[in-house]
Amino acid sequence: MKILILCTGNSCRSQMAHGWLQSFDQNLTVCSAGTQASGKLNEKAVKVMAEAGIDISHHTSDSVDKYLKDEWDYVITVCGGANEECPAFFGKVNHRLHIGFDDPSHAVGTDEFIWSEFIRVRDEIKDGFYKFYIQQIKPQL
Repeated sequence: MKILILCTGNSCRSQMAHGWLQSFDQNLTVCSAGTQASGKLNEKAVKVMAEAGIDISHHTSDSVDKYLKDEWDYVITVCGGANEECPAFFGKVNHRLHIGFDDPSHAVGTDEFIWSEFIRVRDEIKDGFYKFYIQQIKPQL
């Protein structure tokens, strides 16, 4: 089973989703990419995932172009806000899904508030992708 998680910057939400989904089943092939990949991971995303026991520090921020020639069982977009445009994927894919989340890297306020936003979004991503895994992936395995 091959799953690509797609967003714009591939530094935060898609990386967290990648980490969670891979943690649910090591036999899945999970990748993440961005249409405007930043080339680096968001440090707070790495830290908040480590706090939950998931190491994403070895992930890379890749352009979607790297994956266009591959065939995917699922391509899942994770962009969230109404002002945010979800990227399109033009490669070979069997199922396209959208599981949207706010971008915690856009949070403004105190350090405590920003950190709480990263925790909130991390936990929402875990819940959303676990539901996806149980309802759609596991029955196919």
